[in-house]
Amino acid sequence: MSELIKNIKGTKDILAQESVIWQFLEVEIHQFFQKFGFSEIRTPAFENTNLFVRSIGNQTDIVSKEMYSWVDQGGNNLTLKPEVTASVVRAYIQHNLGKKFSINKLYYIDTLFRRERPQKGRYRQFRQFGVEVIGSMYPEQDAEVIALAYNFYQSLGIKNLNLKLNSIGSKEARIKYKEELYNYLVPYKNKLSKISQNRLKTNPLRILDTKIDFESEILNNAPHIIDFISKDDKQHFNDVLHLLDHLQIKYIIDYNLVRGLDYYCKTVFEIQSDKLGAQDALCGGGRYDYLIEELGGKPAPAIGFAAGLERLILALEDEENQPIKYPDIYMISLGDEAIKVSFSLAQTLRNDNFIVIMETLRRSLKAQMKEANKLNSKHTIIIGEEEIKNQKAIIKNMESGDQKAISFNQINSYLKK
Repeated sequence: MSELIKNIKGTKDILAQESVIWQFLEVEIHQFFQKFGFSEIRTPAFENTNLFVRSIGNQTDIVSKEMYSWVDQGGNNLTLKPEVTASVVRAYIQHNLGKKFSINKLYYIDTLFRRERPQKGRYRQFRQFGVEVIGSMYPEQDAEVIALAYNFYQSLGIKNLNLKLNSIGSKEARIKYKEELYNYLVPYKNKLSKISQNRLKTNPLRILDTKIDFESEILNNAPHIIDFISKDDKQHFNDVLHLLDHLQIKYIIDYNLVRGLDYYCKTVFEIQSDKLGAQDALCGGGRYDYLIEELGGKPAPAIGFAAGLERLILALEDEENQPIKYPDIYMISLGDEAIKVSFSLAQTLRNDNFIVIMETLRRSLKAQMKEANKLNSKHTIIIGEEEIKNQKAIIKNMESGDQKAISFNQINSYLKK
């Protein structure tokens, strides 16, 4: 007997029962984001490796150890997308979108790949949605993007949301702050975890993301990046906060929030849920005003966020309003002639937007009724020799148990009542 082949560690099969929530959320994302005037963009599953090295940064965990990269037969260095912002910016530059529209408001739903340690709500192949806005430098654009994300989660009924905000200012402020943070942490080097000791050498800002209690205590007295940013950047951040106040969106200023990728500047934010444990971020984002220029385009201000669909589903698990779609009708066919009639009737009902399941195993009436119950079908329609003779089907309401004989030509109107 050959060895059973299973899915790769860090990947997941989304089975038929689970796909309902995925479909529901994808529709909600499309509809909600379009209400804000955003348009969908779709980029390829893989890109030139250098795109991510240049945008994300060599010293990040993503580039240094998490990307799925290879050299193809033509000698090209390629990488499965580990994030979407770089791909959107590449498309923006390549297709001259800045000349076509003064501002580009884009959203996406995409599949991404990172070879990181699998944990709750985090996989090596995962689904992400998010937005990218390119063209506006003003604080109202920051506020709109943050409000879109916050209001989207609220619209799904997710409670206890925590919006955290910070400003990390300009590139120059960030460089100066890195030096100060490094000098502060060096005396504690031997007390840090091995991961943080490596980050101290490569990118000390990443240590601020720690979830280890004793490292959080060390950081309590660390310098704050907001003390290093310019007067204009502070004013920009205050204007964002005032607009969120005006929208009555509650927030917490978190001075240790910096985001892990090199391209961020000015406003950064996360929305968290207590349903997710230690990895509690539902989404995160911020400004990246330098990235377009760094990737070869004309300078353009930009802001966006990315959010995990798997994490969103985890946050929805205990909510009462989680969507479940049950069949409207389970067609029970008894005999060859009944099968033909049922096929025609099912087609008519589906044209009227009913969800109809056809029995194709030719089982007994009892077995088919059991299956209809198992699938939580709202109604069963029973057609056998007697029903064909009388030109009437038996329609049973599976919740109440009531059943009636209804003429074939009146079934649609009866079910619409």
